[in-house]
Amino acid sequence: MSGKATNTPGLLLRHPDGSSFRFDPGALCLELLPTGGPGPLSYFEVLHKPADLVRWAEESRLPAGLGAGSGSGSDGRLVVSAAEVADARALRDALWRITESRVREEPPAPDDLATLNNAAAKPSLTSRLTVGGERSWTPGGTGAGLLSTVARDAIDLFTGAYAHRIRTCGAHNCRLLFVDTSRPGKRRWCSMERCGNRHKVRAHRARLTTSEVEAPSTDQH
Repeated sequence: MSGKATNTPGLLLRHPDGSSFRFDPGALCLELLPTGGPGPLSYFEVLHKPADLVRWAEESRLPAGLGAGSGSGSDGRLVVSAAEVADARALRDALWRITESRVREEPPAPDDLATLNNAAAKPSLTSRLTVGGERSWTPGGTGAGLLSTVARDAIDLFTGAYAHRIRTCGAHNCRLLFVDTSRPGKRRWCSMERCGNRHKVRAHRARLTTSEVEAPSTDQH
């Protein structure tokens, strides 16, 4: 599960084991992936009902203005059906496979491309400029419009300037995907708070162990 606890970019991911950490994948489409996924990743599934998809949209990097839940749409809230939740899971699973194929420099599966392109072909959410100079959303947005917005963001990512910087976290037991938009382009971890810190701790312990082994013996014989 994820949540926007602060103004810090990214999502607050909550693992089923109770731990949590902040993760910024760098793109809207990649923010959908931690909601679950194909195969073993289904263990992390959180998109079960319309309110779950609405909550994800509110917690994502989309601007505010989508509303606080599913409804009639007359109050500007995002309207999501049960069928659109199933479509969201299908798009997410296809995005997992397409993105991992991209990292491996392999062509994506035709069925996954079709899922992505079909979602992108539908009308996306309509943005508008507010008096305060911020972007908001036209009332009456649908789940299909949300998924189209996500799919178009994915196409922009895969064909854009940072396509070669899409990566998997460097930890051996982490599959989280991100796009490195930093100027140095040297990001390795999903989060320094989680995998990056664990790597530092392991490296520190390894150095201590090596030092103990290499230290000359002071035993007197």
